[in-house]
Amino acid sequence: MGVEWVLVCHGLVTALVVVSFLCGRWPIFEGTFIQRIHYFLTFGFYDYFLRFVGAVFGAKGADAVLSVENFCCDRPNPLLQIIYLAIIGSTYYFVVKSCFAYIPGYYLGDFHRYTSFLAVAVGILLFLLTSFSDPGTVKAQNVSHYLSAYPYDNIIYEEKECSTCKILKPARSKHCSICDRCVARFDHHCGWMNNCIGEKNTRYFMAFLLWHFLLCMYGTVAIGLVLAGRLKELKVVYILTVYYGVENSFLDLAPHVVQWLLGSYNTQILLMVFLAIVAMLLAGFFGYHAKLCLSNTTTNETYKWQDYMDWQRKLKEAQASAEALKQSINGMTSEKRPVVSKWRSFFRRSPLEDVVVVKNNIYDKGFINNIWEVISPLSTRRTLTQTKLKSS
Repeated sequence: MGVEWVLVCHGLVTALVVVSFLCGRWPIFEGTFIQRIHYFLTFGFYDYFLRFVGAVFGAKGADAVLSVENFCCDRPNPLLQIIYLAIIGSTYYFVVKSCFAYIPGYYLGDFHRYTSFLAVAVGILLFLLTSFSDPGTVKAQNVSHYLSAYPYDNIIYEEKECSTCKILKPARSKHCSICDRCVARFDHHCGWMNNCIGEKNTRYFMAFLLWHFLLCMYGTVAIGLVLAGRLKELKVVYILTVYYGVENSFLDLAPHVVQWLLGSYNTQILLMVFLAIVAMLLAGFFGYHAKLCLSNTTTNETYKWQDYMDWQRKLKEAQASAEALKQSINGMTSEKRPVVSKWRSFFRRSPLEDVVVVKNNIYDKGFINNIWEVISPLSTRRTLTQTKLKSS
């Protein structure tokens, strides 16, 4: 049982680290140990490491680490792209080495050898398409095109010039400090793609997330069917019940079956658990971005709206507090003041509870039009081009 428990602990620790690293900033994990692990992995560990290097190697060593950080985090580089290709390549290699010997099997046909390769190839194609496609770079030559595509809402976007590109910034655009360019309908800079996600390649990015979620689910189910087929072909349940006297019930058989699988097919189980964890993470990412697309909002705009709503809420709360204070002073100076019981005053609603801030997103045109805008970006539509030519 020693090896089996090591594998179980390894899987749990791997899942904890992956979830903490990728999802530790989610609101649901705020104040939990997952958030603290995320902070340590993303900032604390590096901070301690930088201090250690500075103490041992001096300022030159710390400067060398900072230069590597600048290359990896503040400049375009293919590091994460190489890591992605290494992960998907090595994972598929181990799947082939450990599972293809049992295909065809009891539950899987021989065609899965070819469909799995095709599925991985489509995933890599979507990755390359997202990585090397134009996200919608705003230049002096096409800035008027984007200005006509996205009007200013005068709430989170106002007419102003990009201080770096020295051109008028269209609404919903942002200057990416890593790529050093303005991107239309900017969502975020994706290190895995070494590219910005903007107006023209959001559709490829969404397809990438969805396809890789389906790919991981396909791998998880396929490996599970391989293991189920081995149980059937080797008659494990029959041997346990007839020769070892185990009761033919799920609760009695499950521990013995799991022990046998961990001892005989630990590589396949680790691959299945890894693919299942990645599938859940990809489902979360895809769900988050799908929600943004349905409301015609970008990740960048989410932060802008959050700052605006917080500011508006504080402003209205200050106004409500001032009004309540004014009414309280007027009540104290009036000749006849109604007596309010302590019980009623305890349950009286605070004026701050009535503060409501409404988000007025003029770019939200209904979920059907919002989805179509992602599939067919405004700047690529023929109607917009014809309108621009007529106006000029």
